[in-house]
Amino acid sequence: MTERIITYAEAIREAIGQAMETDDNVFMLGEDIGIYGGAFGVSGDLYQRFGKERILDTPISELGIVGAAVGAALVGMKPIVEIQFSDFTAQAMDQIVNQAAKIHFMLGGELSVPMVLRAPSGSGTGAAAQHSQSLETWFAHVPGLKVVMPSSPYEAKGLLLAALDDPNPVIVLEHKLLYKTSGHVPEEQYRIPIGVSNKVRDGKALTIVASGVMVSRSLEAAETLSGMGIEVEVIDVRSLSPLDMGPINESVKKTGKVMLVQEAPKHVGFMAEVAARIAEGEALYSLTEPVKRLCGMDVPIPYAPQLEKSVVPQLDDIVAAAVEVNRGI
Repeated sequence: MTERIITYAEAIREAIGQAMETDDNVFMLGEDIGIYGGAFGVSGDLYQRFGKERILDTPISELGIVGAAVGAALVGMKPIVEIQFSDFTAQAMDQIVNQAAKIHFMLGGELSVPMVLRAPSGSGTGAAAQHSQSLETWFAHVPGLKVVMPSSPYEAKGLLLAALDDPNPVIVLEHKLLYKTSGHVPEEQYRIPIGVSNKVRDGKALTIVASGVMVSRSLEAAETLSGMGIEVEVIDVRSLSPLDMGPINESVKKTGKVMLVQEAPKHVGFMAEVAARIAEGEALYSLTEPVKRLCGMDVPIPYAPQLEKSVVPQLDDIVAAAVEVNRGI
């Protein structure tokens, strides 16, 4: 039987459509998601299928969009917020951090906020410094928020449906470069549990830990490295919060070497947390080399294409760094 192949964007749209067909309380709101179909085409034909009362085009006011979603969630609705660029969440941080993430705790669990916030993340589209950031660490640092970064079409659908089942807010960060990538996605509904890391490639020489677009980039690097006689294991941290260290620790104990790859700047990045947790646990004693972090530079994302590529890890950077770690350089 032939595998069903669709794009990352189509997988997200399918998950939203299936959720809306199943539950009348699910609706979506955001800028240009209606007739226009979304800034990256994700909402597509959902406006035509479900109408303007469930696919709500909003004014350009991220604070207002998220505030409306929090209010709707408190009275039993299940809003899906689309923020046009993850950078624009800065305009809505009070509602995200001080309202959505806190209400369940402040009211002793009497109320929940079943809100999903989706946002395109990362660089690679020539959108420059204010539209290309990787801000996952902002959200992962906030108790009360769950944070996921799907790395494939299969994960995009399964994690989004799981997020919609969650009684409290989930941030779904979708890398822009993944929207047009394709992969196997079942037509039926399925869930990928939030809070579970995933081993996506077996190896014995080195562990690579990555999330989002860096997973596919690391897998591509792994193929190149295999041709050089270096078999690397790749762990997909698809759930940043809660973080599952189990597969990471087991892999590090096996390989004795680990490289942590992220697009975001190195300083106080998410992979620093992963490194700290490795250092705090038994896996530390299996390391034969120091933990290696391969990250974006601590600079705003440039506009010029060649400079944009130069400040975040590319395929050749991952290969070169892995060779160095494997050799103990």
